[in-house]
Amino acid sequence: MSTVLSHLGFLEVGSPDPAASARFYTEKFGMRVVEQRGDTYFLRCWGDHYRYSLVVSPAEDGCLKTMGWRTASAEALEEAAARVESVGGVSGSWETGPFGHGRAFRFEGPQGHSMTLFWEVDEFVADEEHASIYPDRPERRSLHAAASRFLDHVTIAAQDVTAFAEWYSEVLGFRIMAYTKLDDAPVVVFGVLTTNEKSHDLGIVIDTSSTRGRVHHIAFWVDQPSDLVRIAEVMTENGVQVEYGPGIHGIGEQNFLYLREPSSLRVEVNSGGYRNYVPDWRARTWSPTQGANDLFRNWDMPDSMMQAFPAADGLTATEDGASPALAAELANPWAVNNKKTPAHT
Repeated sequence: MSTVLSHLGFLEVGSPDPAASARFYTEKFGMRVVEQRGDTYFLRCWGDHYRYSLVVSPAEDGCLKTMGWRTASAEALEEAAARVESVGGVSGSWETGPFGHGRAFRFEGPQGHSMTLFWEVDEFVADEEHASIYPDRPERRSLHAAASRFLDHVTIAAQDVTAFAEWYSEVLGFRIMAYTKLDDAPVVVFGVLTTNEKSHDLGIVIDTSSTRGRVHHIAFWVDQPSDLVRIAEVMTENGVQVEYGPGIHGIGEQNFLYLREPSSLRVEVNSGGYRNYVPDWRARTWSPTQGANDLFRNWDMPDSMMQAFPAADGLTATEDGASPALAAELANPWAVNNKKTPAHT
C-alpha cells in the first residue's frame, strides 16, 4: 500500500513543569519559543520549515501527547482518515487543527499512541532578526553551540513491536526497515519504520508494562556527526548529564547522543545514517550481538535506557536488545503466555 504521509511535522510532549522544560529546550538545546499560550509552549529549531516542531504542555509526568504527521497532499489526508476508520477497532475525529495547522484528523492507534494527521500549514516567514541570507533556509543558523537543525524522529514503546509495525505499514504505508530480535529468544524487541528515504522517522521498543501510549525518546537532527562530540561537551559543562553516547547505531547507522530534559523525558540528538530509496525493501533482522545499537559492538548501554515515559511498571528494550532482567522475562514461556508479551519467530 502506498504511503499517504510525507514526514513527521511536530510532537507534543507533556511535562509537570512546562516552563522548566521550555527553558531546557531554549537555554540548553538552542531552540526558541515562537508562541506561548498559557502553560503551553511552541518551540522551533532554526532549520524547521514550519513554525514549530515541538509543543510542551502540562501533564503529570513526562509523556508523548501526540505526534503530528503531514500528509502528501490534501487528498492524501482524506484517504489516510478513511483508511484508519476502515480497519475497525480504531476511530478518529476531525478537528480544526493545532495552532498553525489547518483541518486535522486525530486518532489513537491500536496500542494507545495518538497521531494527528494534517496537510495545511501556515507558511513560516522569519522576521528580520532571524532571517537567513540563504533563500532555502527558513531562518539563519543558530549561534547556540548545541542547536539542532530540525526535528528528526520519535521512538515509542509498545506491547507488541511487530503488530505495531505491521498495522502502521498496512494502514498508512510506513515502510518497515529493520527489526532487532534477541540472540537467545525468538522475541522482537525493536523496530524502525519510515515514511520517506530516511532509515526511520518512527521507532518502536517493546514494553512489558500495561500502560498504553508510552514513548522512549524524541530526536533532533544536527548536520555533522562531529557536532555530537561538541554538544556532549557543552551539555556536560553546563550541568546536563549525558545518558548515553556519542556513539553510532548499527540499525540506521546514525550517530547518537541521549540526554534528559527536566520532565525526565529522553531527548536524542542524532546525525549521519543512510538513505534508502529501494521501493521493495525487505526489513532486515538484527540481533544485539550484531551491533544493532552499537555499530562497533564494544560499549554496553546503561540500564537507564530501558525506561520509557510516563513512568510505569514493567521494562522496555532498545535496539541494543534487553537488560538481563528483561531478557529473562521475555524468554520465559510462562511470562510470554501469561503476561501477553509477544514472541515472534
